[in-house]
Amino acid sequence: MKSPVDKLLNKHDNLIHSDGKKVQSHTQRDDGEWILHTIMIEGCDAPFKFRRTKKYKSLKGQQVNLTYYPDSESVAGFEIEVMRVVRIKQH
Repeated sequence: MKSPVDKLLNKHDNLIHSDGKKVQSHTQRDDGEWILHTIMIEGCDAPFKFRRTKKYKSLKGQQVNLTYYPDSESVAGFEIEVMRVVRIKQH
């Protein structure tokens, strides 16, 4: 039987899955009715972003499994690479 992650990866070509990544920093900001979470992963320069309805305890220093896709956004006229997280699970 396929795991939920395998089903997602088979259905969406651009998705990437990474296991056991260490979180360097985790910020949480209000974004209307949502909370915008931004995490930085050890060894990666791009921020990983996701929105949830509530705040979490900090993931800093934790090991996480991530399912995400690469994207870009414009900040002050510059295009920066970001990773849009669709699934995150703490070890």
